[in-house]
Amino acid sequence: MPAKRSRAKEHVHYHKDGTIWAKGQTINGVMTGYWEWFRKDGTIMRSGSFENGEQVGQWTTYDKNGNAVKVTTMKPKKAK
Repeated sequence: MPAKRSRAKEHVHYHKDGTIWAKGQTINGVMTGYWEWFRKDGTIMRSGSFENGEQVGQWTTYDKNGNAVKVTTMKPKKAK
């Protein structure tokens, strides 16, 4: 019998007031792919990608006007 492949599911976290705090995808509850975080006023605050629950590649932080103010390149974690 072939192994069952898990599919990515859309996932949304909310602030206590009901506005969207973060959205992206998970596979078996683990963050994967592109994610975005938002302020309570709905403006984007940060974005980046996950691979197997780890931040990878470029992550961007935005000011309240949606302009990129910082880009960080995540380095892969060293194997133990």
